[in-house]
Amino acid sequence: MNAYIKHKIDHNLHRLGTSVKWVIFSIFSGLLVGLVGTAFFFCMEFVTKTRLMYPWMIFFLPVGGVVIVGLYRLLHDEHDTGTNLVLSAIHSNDKIPLRMAPLIFISTLITHLCGGSAGREGAALQLGGSIGNSLGKLFRFDEKDQHIMIMSGMSAAFSALFGTPMAAAIFSMEVVSVGIMHYSALVPCVISSLVAHGIALYFGVTQEMFPITDIPDFNVLSAVKLSALAILCALVSILFCVMLHQTGHLYQKYIKNPYLRAAAGGCIILALTLLIGNQSYNGTGVSTIAQCVDGTVRPEAFLLKMLFTALTLGAGFKGGEIVPTFFIGASFGCLFGNLIGFAPSMCTAIGMTAVFCGVTNCPITSLLISFELFGYDGMPFFLLAIAFSYMLSGYFGLYSSQKIMYSKYKTNYINKQTH
Repeated sequence: MNAYIKHKIDHNLHRLGTSVKWVIFSIFSGLLVGLVGTAFFFCMEFVTKTRLMYPWMIFFLPVGGVVIVGLYRLLHDEHDTGTNLVLSAIHSNDKIPLRMAPLIFISTLITHLCGGSAGREGAALQLGGSIGNSLGKLFRFDEKDQHIMIMSGMSAAFSALFGTPMAAAIFSMEVVSVGIMHYSALVPCVISSLVAHGIALYFGVTQEMFPITDIPDFNVLSAVKLSALAILCALVSILFCVMLHQTGHLYQKYIKNPYLRAAAGGCIILALTLLIGNQSYNGTGVSTIAQCVDGTVRPEAFLLKMLFTALTLGAGFKGGEIVPTFFIGASFGCLFGNLIGFAPSMCTAIGMTAVFCGVTNCPITSLLISFELFGYDGMPFFLLAIAFSYMLSGYFGLYSSQKIMYSKYKTNYINKQTH
């Protein structure tokens, strides 16, 4: 009996020690990555304001692409796969070099300064994953614990940059292997996300909020209308994923030299921008989302943003896909609302979250991010739309290293990568 009690005491002490370890290291991760993420946020603000102040910066986009390729060549990282490498490091033990952090930091700023169409959260995931992995190595964590540090870093960077700590904490656990949540990382991801969010708030990073002014009653008719929107959003998410992947393949097929590829991509974006006559589809496009909420965005906006983003990232420019995804979903939702005469602001919110869910295959994160961006009043609509979008978006996704562990349609273990 004494041996049994001693065993239980030792076991509980071990669990307590593990908990204390993760609390300490997740706070440290949140502080460090939160500071880097906050610095990145202000740098992004600066380059975006500079580009808007001097629209002629767009003419340097081909040169910016060549510089980005040169930086990756200079540091012998020309085969970098970005966020895919971070995801692979968690389930396939691929190595994440620390140089990924400064490379993605600088190259994303160059992309936005010169007017490429990209986001920032993809860069945040790479920043956080690279720093988290390096911290795990520094403290001599074993392989499994290093994976947790990677997820902790991803959560911290996402939270600091976008201001959604709930969604950030869950996203890094959910996005790696769809159908399996890495709950062992829950405490580190939550703490690092909250700490990084606190750091960002302390330095004056403001959270994106899109208040919905007209929320209809949830009844059979409104549920049917927004279910139809969610189904269409699933198709939009598939189209966006296919465009992103195929554009990259076409660039590589017809332009073998990466310098020429980046320069050509920059020239194409430049020509399209001049043809359209404004820079609404360059950069992140966050300001356009506010127009979607007001119901005033152009009908073709979602297609143009898809095209601009695919051409930018496929050519070798760096950034992320998540904010462009929000733009695409918001503008498509606004179009749907205007066409059927149904609350454009509500349709904008549904479009954003449904397309985000379709491209990331992360329904829980999508629900949380809808609450943090739009509030809780539209909860039944968000819940229904996310469910439909997740099921009908199939096995497509932004990240080819993401694994679908369980079927979306049956309780079958399939373990396949996204298209």
